[in-house]
Amino acid sequence: MELSLRARLRSGDPEAFGSIFDEHARAVHRYAVRVTGNWATAEDVVSLTFLEAWRLRETVRPEGDGLLPWLLGIATNVLRNTTRAARRYQAALSRVPPHDTSPDFADEIVERMDDAGRLAAAQRALRRLRRSEREVFALCVWADLDYAAAAEALDVPIGTIRSRLSRARRRLRQLTDEELASDTTEPAARPGQQQGGREIAARSIQEQNR
Repeated sequence: MELSLRARLRSGDPEAFGSIFDEHARAVHRYAVRVTGNWATAEDVVSLTFLEAWRLRETVRPEGDGLLPWLLGIATNVLRNTTRAARRYQAALSRVPPHDTSPDFADEIVERMDDAGRLAAAQRALRRLRRSEREVFALCVWADLDYAAAAEALDVPIGTIRSRLSRARRRLRQLTDEELASDTTEPAARPGQQQGGREIAARSIQEQNR
């Protein structure tokens, strides 16, 4: 019987790890870009996430659906502890199976990224949320995980995800209005930037009002 991808990863199969990288690296990068607002930092987060994923491969549950929630849970921890994780980078690098293909995110960025100014407005509002609410919002809205997958990523009950996301939506609307109002006092703001920030926040909130 052919082993599942999860079983192959747990056993340390480099080809399985490469397949997981190919399938999910873009999604992890997109999530990291939106959280950090910095493409270079996001690429570092991707590298650290997959280094940690290889190190933690034996913690993958034997059964389950896709591995993206598990990877985004690791990415969330990397984003919390970037400095600490960076210290492991060189030591971990030598233990990871070689993978010939380097990620090229150029097309994804062109197709998916919102204008940098709009993203910045949403991020300023998000940074004013509690960390627990910010992480749930980023996973459910920007990474497009459902409640169950977000609960798996953060290792909390589904009910906790629902309540945190509800609070985050309410607070984000208020905080975004405040950020957009403050933008009008900066003379260097581009025409239309205020409306762009409101649109990205409103669109994100509407996506979850299902």
